[in-house]
Amino acid sequence: MELSLAIILFLVSTLIIAIAGTKLTRTADQLADLTGWGEALFGAIFLGGTTSLPGIVTSVVAAYNGHPQLAISNAIGGIAAQTLFLSIADISYKKTNLEHAAASFANLMQGILLIGLLAFVLIGMSGPDITLFHIHPFSFLMVLLYILASRLISKAKDRPMWSPRITLATVQDIPDRRNIETLSLKKVAVRFAFLAIAVGAAGYAIAKSGIAIANQTGLSETMVGALFTAIATSIPELIVSLAAVRQKALTLSVGNIIGGNTFDVLFVAFADIAYNRGSILHAISNNQVYVVALTMLMTSILILGLLHREQEGFGKIGWESLMIIIVYLAGNAYLFI
Repeated sequence: MELSLAIILFLVSTLIIAIAGTKLTRTADQLADLTGWGEALFGAIFLGGTTSLPGIVTSVVAAYNGHPQLAISNAIGGIAAQTLFLSIADISYKKTNLEHAAASFANLMQGILLIGLLAFVLIGMSGPDITLFHIHPFSFLMVLLYILASRLISKAKDRPMWSPRITLATVQDIPDRRNIETLSLKKVAVRFAFLAIAVGAAGYAIAKSGIAIANQTGLSETMVGALFTAIATSIPELIVSLAAVRQKALTLSVGNIIGGNTFDVLFVAFADIAYNRGSILHAISNNQVYVVALTMLMTSILILGLLHREQEGFGKIGWESLMIIIVYLAGNAYLFI
Protein backbone atom coordinates (compact mmCIF):
# COMPACT_ATOMS: atom_id res chain seq x y z
CA MET A 1 0.00 0.00 0.00
CA GLU A 2 1.39 3.42 -0.95
CA LEU A 3 1.86 5.93 1.88
CA SER A 4 -0.63 8.44 0.44
CA LEU A 5 -3.31 5.75 0.11
CA ALA A 6 -2.57 4.49 3.63
CA ILE A 7 -3.03 7.98 5.09
CA ILE A 8 -6.31 8.52 3.20
CA LEU A 9 -7.62 5.11 4.30
CA PHE A 10 -6.58 5.86 7.88
CA LEU A 11 -8.45 9.20 7.92
CA VAL A 12 -11.60 7.87 6.21
CA SER A 13 -11.77 4.91 8.61
CA THR A 14 -11.36 7.27 11.57
CA LEU A 15 -14.29 9.35 10.28
CA ILE A 16 -16.48 6.23 9.93
CA ILE A 17 -15.64 5.23 13.50
CA ALA A 18 -16.54 8.71 14.75
CA ILE A 19 -19.95 8.74 12.99
CA ALA A 20 -20.91 5.19 14.01
CA GLY A 21 -19.68 5.81 17.56
CA THR A 22 -22.00 8.81 17.89
CA LYS A 23 -25.04 6.74 16.89
CA LEU A 24 -24.00 3.91 19.21
CA THR A 25 -24.46 6.13 22.28
CA ARG A 26 -28.19 6.69 21.99
CA THR A 27 -28.76 3.08 20.93
CA ALA A 28 -26.83 1.79 23.95
CA ASP A 29 -28.74 4.07 26.34
CA GLN A 30 -32.02 2.74 24.91
CA LEU A 31 -30.87 -0.89 25.28
CA ALA A 32 -29.78 -0.23 28.88
CA ASP A 33 -33.36 0.90 29.64
CA LEU A 34 -35.08 -1.85 27.62
CA THR A 35 -33.03 -4.68 29.14
CA GLY A 36 -33.03 -3.27 32.68
CA TRP A 37 -29.29 -3.83 33.03
CA GLY A 38 -28.51 -0.20 33.83
CA GLU A 39 -26.06 2.24 32.29
CA ALA A 40 -22.98 1.22 34.29
CA LEU A 41 -23.18 -2.51 33.50
CA PHE A 42 -24.35 -2.12 29.89
CA GLY A 43 -21.81 0.62 29.27
CA ALA A 44 -18.98 -1.43 30.76
CA ILE A 45 -19.62 -4.76 29.03
CA PHE A 46 -21.66 -4.26 25.86
CA LEU A 47 -21.01 -0.67 24.82
CA GLY A 48 -17.41 -0.80 26.05
CA GLY A 49 -16.84 -4.05 24.16
CA THR A 50 -18.48 -2.74 20.98
CA THR A 51 -16.54 0.53 20.87
CA SER A 52 -13.42 -1.57 21.43
CA LEU A 53 -13.96 -3.50 18.18
CA PRO A 54 -11.65 -1.27 16.08
CA GLY A 55 -8.88 -1.77 18.61
CA ILE A 56 -9.43 -5.53 18.75
CA VAL A 57 -9.26 -5.85 14.97
CA THR A 58 -6.20 -3.59 14.79
CA SER A 59 -4.24 -5.57 17.40
CA VAL A 60 -5.24 -8.97 16.00
CA VAL A 61 -4.41 -8.02 12.40
CA ALA A 62 -1.09 -6.48 13.46
CA ALA A 63 -0.17 -9.60 15.46
CA TYR A 64 -1.17 -11.96 12.66
CA ASN A 65 1.01 -10.01 10.23
CA GLY A 66 4.01 -10.32 12.55
CA HIS A 67 3.95 -6.90 14.26
CA PRO A 68 3.78 -7.72 18.01
CA GLN A 69 4.97 -4.32 19.25
CA LEU A 70 2.33 -2.52 17.19
CA ALA A 71 -0.34 -4.95 18.46
CA ILE A 72 0.47 -4.49 22.17
CA SER A 73 1.15 -0.75 21.93
CA ASN A 74 -2.22 -0.29 20.22
CA ALA A 75 -4.00 -2.33 22.89
CA ILE A 76 -2.49 -0.73 25.99
CA GLY A 77 -2.03 2.69 24.38
CA GLY A 78 -5.75 2.69 23.65
CA ILE A 79 -6.50 2.25 27.35
CA ALA A 80 -4.31 5.23 28.23
CA ALA A 81 -5.91 7.35 25.48
CA GLN A 82 -9.43 6.44 26.59
CA THR A 83 -8.64 7.34 30.19
CA LEU A 84 -7.50 10.72 28.87
CA PHE A 85 -10.80 10.98 26.96
CA LEU A 86 -12.69 10.67 30.25
CA SER A 87 -10.90 13.81 31.43
CA ILE A 88 -12.03 15.54 28.23
CA ALA A 89 -15.61 14.44 28.96
CA ASP A 90 -15.19 15.88 32.47
CA ILE A 91 -14.20 19.24 30.93
CA SER A 92 -17.35 19.16 28.77
CA TYR A 93 -19.61 18.68 31.83
CA LYS A 94 -19.87 22.17 33.31
CA LYS A 95 -22.05 21.54 36.37
CA THR A 96 -19.61 19.62 38.55
CA ASN A 97 -16.82 17.03 38.47
CA LEU A 98 -18.00 14.16 36.26
CA GLU A 99 -16.49 11.51 38.56
CA HIS A 100 -18.51 12.96 41.45
CA ALA A 101 -21.80 13.10 39.55
CA ALA A 102 -21.43 9.59 38.05
CA ALA A 103 -20.66 7.72 41.26
CA SER A 104 -21.17 4.00 40.67
CA PHE A 105 -20.20 0.85 42.55
CA ALA A 106 -19.95 -1.10 39.27
CA ASN A 107 -17.55 1.46 37.75
CA LEU A 108 -15.27 1.24 40.79
CA MET A 109 -15.16 -2.56 40.56
CA GLN A 110 -14.38 -2.34 36.83
CA GLY A 111 -11.48 -0.01 37.60
CA ILE A 112 -10.00 -2.40 40.14
CA LEU A 113 -10.40 -5.28 37.68
CA LEU A 114 -8.56 -3.23 35.04
CA ILE A 115 -5.52 -2.74 37.28
CA GLY A 116 -5.53 -6.45 38.11
CA LEU A 117 -5.60 -7.46 34.43
CA LEU A 118 -2.77 -5.04 33.58
CA ALA A 119 -0.73 -6.51 36.43
CA PHE A 120 -1.46 -9.93 34.92
CA VAL A 121 0.06 -8.75 31.62
CA LEU A 122 3.22 -7.55 33.39
CA ILE A 123 3.59 -10.85 35.25
CA GLY A 124 3.25 -12.76 31.98
CA MET A 125 5.85 -10.54 30.30
CA SER A 126 8.42 -11.01 33.07
CA GLY A 127 7.73 -14.70 33.70
CA PRO A 128 9.07 -17.76 31.86
CA ASP A 129 8.50 -18.02 28.10
CA ILE A 130 6.12 -20.98 27.99
CA THR A 131 3.43 -21.65 25.39
CA LEU A 132 0.54 -23.99 24.72
CA PHE A 133 -0.21 -24.22 20.98
CA HIS A 134 2.05 -21.14 20.56
CA ILE A 135 -0.14 -19.21 23.06
CA HIS A 136 0.99 -18.13 26.55
CA PRO A 137 -1.18 -19.75 29.29
CA PHE A 138 -1.75 -16.29 30.82
CA SER A 139 -3.75 -15.32 27.73
CA PHE A 140 -6.32 -18.04 28.52
CA LEU A 141 -6.29 -17.07 32.21
CA MET A 142 -6.91 -13.38 31.39
CA VAL A 143 -10.07 -14.23 29.45
CA LEU A 144 -11.28 -16.52 32.26
CA LEU A 145 -10.55 -13.89 34.91
CA TYR A 146 -12.45 -11.26 32.91
CA ILE A 147 -15.53 -13.51 32.55
CA LEU A 148 -15.61 -14.49 36.24
CA ALA A 149 -15.05 -10.92 37.43
CA SER A 150 -17.76 -9.58 35.09
CA ARG A 151 -20.23 -12.08 36.57
CA LEU A 152 -19.22 -10.95 40.06
CA ILE A 153 -19.75 -7.29 39.14
CA SER A 154 -23.13 -8.10 37.58
CA LYS A 155 -24.31 -9.81 40.78
CA ALA A 156 -22.86 -7.11 43.01
CA LYS A 157 -24.80 -4.46 41.08
CA ASP A 158 -28.10 -5.87 42.34
CA ARG A 159 -26.93 -6.30 45.95
CA PRO A 160 -24.07 -3.86 46.53
CA MET A 161 -22.28 -4.04 49.90
CA TRP A 162 -21.12 -0.47 49.35
CA SER A 163 -22.87 2.51 47.78
CA PRO A 164 -21.81 6.11 47.03
CA ARG A 165 -23.25 8.94 49.08
CA ILE A 166 -25.98 10.70 47.08
CA THR A 167 -25.51 14.47 46.86
CA LEU A 168 -27.33 17.25 45.00
CA ALA A 169 -24.75 16.92 42.20
CA THR A 170 -25.18 13.16 41.80
CA VAL A 171 -27.00 12.13 38.62
CA GLN A 172 -28.59 8.74 39.27
CA ASP A 173 -29.20 6.11 36.60
CA ILE A 174 -33.01 6.12 36.23
CA PRO A 175 -34.47 4.32 33.17
CA ASP A 176 -36.33 6.51 30.68
CA ARG A 177 -39.95 5.30 30.59
CA ARG A 178 -40.35 6.61 27.03
CA ASN A 179 -37.69 4.19 25.78
CA ILE A 180 -39.34 1.25 27.52
CA GLU A 181 -42.86 2.08 26.30
CA THR A 182 -42.20 3.14 22.67
CA LEU A 183 -39.15 1.20 21.44
CA SER A 184 -38.76 -2.37 20.22
CA LEU A 185 -35.92 -4.31 21.85
CA LYS A 186 -35.39 -6.34 18.65
CA LYS A 187 -35.11 -3.29 16.37
CA VAL A 188 -32.79 -1.43 18.71
CA ALA A 189 -30.58 -4.53 19.10
CA VAL A 190 -30.35 -4.95 15.29
CA ARG A 191 -29.36 -1.29 14.91
CA PHE A 192 -26.72 -1.73 17.61
CA ALA A 193 -25.31 -4.81 15.82
CA PHE A 194 -25.17 -3.01 12.45
CA LEU A 195 -23.24 -0.08 13.95
CA ALA A 196 -20.89 -2.53 15.69
CA ILE A 197 -20.08 -4.20 12.35
CA ALA A 198 -19.34 -0.81 10.74
CA VAL A 199 -17.00 0.11 13.57
CA GLY A 200 -15.21 -3.26 13.36
CA ALA A 201 -14.70 -3.00 9.58
CA ALA A 202 -13.21 0.48 9.99
CA GLY A 203 -10.88 -0.93 12.63
CA TYR A 204 -9.54 -3.48 10.13
CA ALA A 205 -8.79 -0.69 7.65
CA ILE A 206 -6.97 1.29 10.35
CA ALA A 207 -4.83 -1.75 11.19
CA LYS A 208 -3.72 -2.29 7.59
CA SER A 209 -3.07 1.41 6.97
CA GLY A 210 -1.26 1.73 10.32
CA ILE A 211 1.13 -1.09 9.38
CA ALA A 212 1.81 0.60 6.04
CA ILE A 213 2.46 3.96 7.72
CA ALA A 214 4.90 2.36 10.19
CA ASN A 215 6.74 0.53 7.40
CA GLN A 216 7.06 3.48 5.03
CA THR A 217 7.74 6.37 7.42
CA GLY A 218 10.35 4.69 9.61
CA LEU A 219 8.35 5.45 12.77
CA SER A 220 8.60 2.82 15.48
CA GLU A 221 5.70 0.41 15.96
CA THR A 222 5.45 1.59 19.56
CA MET A 223 4.86 5.20 18.44
CA VAL A 224 2.41 4.27 15.68
CA GLY A 225 0.54 1.89 17.99
CA ALA A 226 0.45 3.94 21.21
CA LEU A 227 -0.35 7.26 19.54
CA PHE A 228 -1.80 6.95 16.03
CA THR A 229 -3.76 3.68 15.84
CA ALA A 230 -4.59 3.69 19.56
CA ILE A 231 -6.11 7.16 19.42
CA ALA A 232 -7.86 6.54 16.08
CA THR A 233 -9.45 3.27 17.22
CA SER A 234 -10.38 4.86 20.57
CA ILE A 235 -12.39 7.67 18.98
CA PRO A 236 -15.70 5.77 19.54
CA GLU A 237 -15.06 5.94 23.30
CA LEU A 238 -14.46 9.71 23.10
CA ILE A 239 -17.54 10.30 20.92
CA VAL A 240 -19.73 8.03 23.06
CA SER A 241 -18.58 9.60 26.34
CA LEU A 242 -19.12 13.17 25.12
CA ALA A 243 -22.52 12.26 23.65
CA ALA A 244 -23.52 10.47 26.87
CA VAL A 245 -22.60 13.56 28.91
CA ARG A 246 -24.77 15.73 26.64
CA GLN A 247 -27.65 13.26 27.13
CA LYS A 248 -27.02 13.34 30.91
CA ALA A 249 -26.26 9.59 30.88
CA LEU A 250 -23.24 10.23 33.10
CA THR A 251 -22.91 6.71 34.51
CA LEU A 252 -22.95 5.37 30.95
CA SER A 253 -20.18 7.81 30.00
CA VAL A 254 -17.84 6.70 32.78
CA GLY A 255 -18.85 3.04 32.47
CA ASN A 256 -18.12 3.04 28.74
CA ILE A 257 -14.53 4.21 29.33
CA ILE A 258 -13.68 2.07 32.35
CA GLY A 259 -15.49 -1.03 31.08
CA GLY A 260 -14.05 -0.57 27.61
CA ASN A 261 -10.58 -0.26 29.10
CA THR A 262 -11.06 -3.49 31.05
CA PHE A 263 -12.17 -5.29 27.90
CA ASP A 264 -9.24 -3.78 25.98
CA VAL A 265 -6.75 -5.72 28.10
CA LEU A 266 -8.13 -8.83 26.41
CA PHE A 267 -6.66 -7.46 23.15
CA VAL A 268 -3.38 -8.86 24.45
CA ALA A 269 -4.90 -12.35 24.71
CA PHE A 270 -6.56 -12.10 21.28
CA ALA A 271 -3.32 -10.82 19.73
CA ASP A 272 -1.41 -13.69 21.35
CA ILE A 273 -3.76 -16.18 19.71
CA ALA A 274 -3.31 -14.48 16.31
CA TYR A 275 0.49 -14.28 16.69
CA ASN A 276 1.80 -17.62 15.38
CA ARG A 277 5.47 -17.18 16.24
CA GLY A 278 5.28 -18.02 19.93
CA SER A 279 4.13 -16.01 22.94
CA ILE A 280 3.47 -12.37 22.04
CA LEU A 281 4.20 -11.43 25.67
CA HIS A 282 7.85 -12.29 25.05
CA ALA A 283 8.09 -10.74 21.59
CA ILE A 284 7.90 -7.14 22.76
CA SER A 285 10.31 -4.57 24.18
CA ASN A 286 10.61 -2.55 27.40
CA ASN A 287 8.67 0.23 25.69
CA GLN A 288 5.49 -1.83 25.97
CA VAL A 289 6.21 -2.54 29.67
CA TYR A 290 6.52 1.23 30.16
CA VAL A 291 3.16 1.84 28.44
CA VAL A 292 1.48 -0.79 30.68
CA ALA A 293 2.91 0.81 33.84
CA LEU A 294 1.89 4.31 32.68
CA THR A 295 -1.65 3.06 32.05
CA MET A 296 -1.84 1.48 35.53
CA LEU A 297 -0.78 4.80 37.05
CA MET A 298 -3.49 6.70 35.14
CA THR A 299 -6.13 4.14 36.15
CA SER A 300 -5.18 4.34 39.83
CA ILE A 301 -5.52 8.15 39.69
CA LEU A 302 -8.99 7.74 38.15
CA ILE A 303 -10.11 5.30 40.86
CA LEU A 304 -8.85 7.62 43.60
CA GLY A 305 -10.90 10.38 41.99
CA LEU A 306 -14.01 8.20 41.88
CA LEU A 307 -13.59 7.45 45.58
CA HIS A 308 -12.65 10.97 46.69
CA ARG A 309 -15.45 12.58 44.61
CA GLU A 310 -14.28 16.18 44.57
CA GLN A 311 -17.22 18.31 43.41
CA GLU A 312 -15.27 21.09 41.73
CA GLY A 313 -11.55 21.62 41.23
CA PHE A 314 -9.22 23.51 38.92
CA GLY A 315 -11.07 24.75 35.82
CA LYS A 316 -14.29 23.15 37.13
CA ILE A 317 -12.86 19.64 36.70
CA GLY A 318 -11.66 17.19 39.33
CA TRP A 319 -8.02 17.04 40.40
CA GLU A 320 -7.89 13.51 39.00
CA SER A 321 -8.79 14.72 35.49
CA LEU A 322 -6.03 17.34 35.62
CA MET A 323 -3.50 14.75 36.86
CA ILE A 324 -4.51 12.25 34.16
CA ILE A 325 -3.93 14.87 31.44
CA ILE A 326 -0.51 15.79 32.88
CA VAL A 327 0.59 12.16 33.35
CA TYR A 328 -0.50 11.17 29.83
CA LEU A 329 1.25 14.06 28.08
CA ALA A 330 4.39 13.90 30.22
CA GLY A 331 4.55 10.10 30.06
CA ASN A 332 4.36 9.96 26.29
CA ALA A 333 6.80 12.85 25.92
CA TYR A 334 9.29 11.01 28.14
CA LEU A 335 8.91 7.80 26.12
CA PHE A 336 9.14 9.26 22.62
CA ILE A 337 11.17 12.46 22.97
